[in-house]
Amino acid sequence: MIVRAFVGGFALAAGSAVCIASANAADLPLAPRPPAVAPVMYAPPVYNWTGIYVGGNVGGGFANSSWSDPFTGANNTFSKDGFIGGGQIGANLQYNWLVVGIEGDFDWTGLKGSGNDSLGNAINTNTQWTSTVTGRVGAAFDRLLVYGKGGVAFADDQSSVNGIAGGSASTTFTRTGWTGGVGLEYAFYENWSAKLEYDYLGFGSQTLNLPTYATNASLNVQEVKAGINFKFGP
Repeated sequence: MIVRAFVGGFALAAGSAVCIASANAADLPLAPRPPAVAPVMYAPPVYNWTGIYVGGNVGGGFANSSWSDPFTGANNTFSKDGFIGGGQIGANLQYNWLVVGIEGDFDWTGLKGSGNDSLGNAINTNTQWTSTVTGRVGAAFDRLLVYGKGGVAFADDQSSVNGIAGGSASTTFTRTGWTGGVGLEYAFYENWSAKLEYDYLGFGSQTLNLPTYATNASLNVQEVKAGINFKFGP
């Protein structure tokens, strides 16, 4: 009997303790909910301009020419414009946002002009092609590249004169000068990019020793070109 009474009392005390603990737990504040985790956003890779590229271009050119004969005093200034088209090859190296590189291009041109000097002699001039070898420095904004360029320029120049007293003379030579330009290039798909560029080519004045006619002839060319490049590598 004593054992039964002891067990019964222990069970009653344990049940009371459980009830009290449950009541106390109900009075406790709820545990704070864990903070919401922001979803992970996908960041597209930044375009890399490093690599060797080749491409083509088309556009238009505008040239100014001037002639002056130091012996007769004959002179003339005229302009010529026409279609240009060709290709380019180059390489870029990117350091963070800075892109440096080198490029060579070659363009066939249709820059033809004609006129008469102050004595009445007929002058014809034809720039058949231009070419440049330049360094490029630019700033990359992911897929957009803004750049400037400068270096050496070449041009094939044909000149002829038909004199008022009869007879004619002609000469063909390659001019060497300087060039500077600016451009925008945008990588529109994987390794493909499109560009728009303006270049100025300055050749100064050069003496043309034509039979019975000696003249100083200058040439300056402006070019606006749109092009497509393909870059090798990643």
